[in-house]
Amino acid sequence: MAMEEASRPWRYEQVAERLAEAMAAGTLRPGDRLPSVRQLSLRERVSISTVLQAYLHLESLGLVETRPQSGHYVRRRERPRPEEPRVSRPPTTAKPPSNSALVARVYRAARDERMVQLGAAVPAPELLPGPRLHRDMVMLSRQRPDAIGYDMPPGCLELRRQVARRALDWGCSLSPDDFITTCGATEAVYLSLAAVARAGDTVAIESPAYYGTLQAMELLGLRALELPSHPRHGLELDALETALDKRRVAAVLVVPSFSNPLGACMPEENRARLVAMLARREIPLIEDDLYGDLHHGLERARTCKSFDREGLVLLCGSVSKTLAPGFRVGWVAPGRFQERLELLKFAHTVATPTLPQLVVARFLASGGYDKHLRTLRRRLASQVERMTEAICEHFPEGTRVSRPSGGSLLWVELPPTVDALVLHARALEAGISIAPGHIFSAQPRYTNCIRLNCGQAWSPRLEAAMATLGSLARTLA
Repeated sequence: MAMEEASRPWRYEQVAERLAEAMAAGTLRPGDRLPSVRQLSLRERVSISTVLQAYLHLESLGLVETRPQSGHYVRRRERPRPEEPRVSRPPTTAKPPSNSALVARVYRAARDERMVQLGAAVPAPELLPGPRLHRDMVMLSRQRPDAIGYDMPPGCLELRRQVARRALDWGCSLSPDDFITTCGATEAVYLSLAAVARAGDTVAIESPAYYGTLQAMELLGLRALELPSHPRHGLELDALETALDKRRVAAVLVVPSFSNPLGACMPEENRARLVAMLARREIPLIEDDLYGDLHHGLERARTCKSFDREGLVLLCGSVSKTLAPGFRVGWVAPGRFQERLELLKFAHTVATPTLPQLVVARFLASGGYDKHLRTLRRRLASQVERMTEAICEHFPEGTRVSRPSGGSLLWVELPPTVDALVLHARALEAGISIAPGHIFSAQPRYTNCIRLNCGQAWSPRLEAAMATLGSLARTLA
């Protein structure tokens, strides 16, 4: 019962969501005065403190401003929102990825603590419950002396139980035996690819695609068939169906919730259609749900796995973006490929480190995860909004920016004359790390695009870095 209550949205979040919806619909327009705290308290039948929390939440999202001795107002936007990036139109040919050397060169900057880290998709430590996790690790290391041993596949039972319980929120009815623990979602995706495809096979993916996925495919000798993706809704299913009718595809790999780098969220009806489309053809679907818990609204989207009746969906996830990137704790629910995945896991890394699994399991069982997520989502949504405003203010005319409804990433399409690699080099000289669009495709594409991480807490230093980055981009436009 306690865990069910912890997963429900707080009343202030419900109040804030209704006001935000009215703003999005145009019922409440920029400059409009909002109801007084007492009026809204009576209308919504909630306490005054709940209303104050709702207004603070909307302020953190950049939707409301407070005027001393006047009240709360819908915030005016000094500049119009930039257009969204165009729907991608990658070539229809499958190609082996070969960008690992470029990725390595670009991401060396992520190790430099002096840099303003806008490149790596990593949440700032101050956004995570580090002290609590450290205390739990010390305590468990004393209570569980067996935690220094191997935890053979399928992995830590305590963690698998907690993940199976959370799967109910994803629309899935899964048992602990349906999961295998992994060293982060990266290993989960790698093992899934290895289980369903062989060297030379073609795997269909979204475009632009996460560079880590492309690296995994490169290591496994797979060919990437990049497909058009909408910046808001993700993979274009008509294009996928056409491709499947024309060629053999060993598997499809998608990030349906807040894809990396676009931040797109596939609608529920599209998820159901995708699973049914692949089931008819007996094609496995690898679902990377790494960002699923980071929605900015009230409800988590159902996973594709929740529509799976044939055991063809391999669901991958981890706590790397929500709790502890360095713990490297992830999982996969591989359906009919369970036995194959367990063998591959043992051959690849033998086991996932035991102690971090136990720490994550304890934190999930405590109910503290849902409270932490509410705060994290609110802060990430606010930071996405602030970064977008900084782009509107400082970047060259004609810049397009994604509008994610979750996660912590922005995909920025700069004017065609801007070479993202040149911008990357100049940004490094200025002490700023970014991710150039070149690394998000196996094809020579997205050369005028960059991905920005909004996982760093907003600060004067970050604000100055965005102004500098915009100035550098304007000199190249």
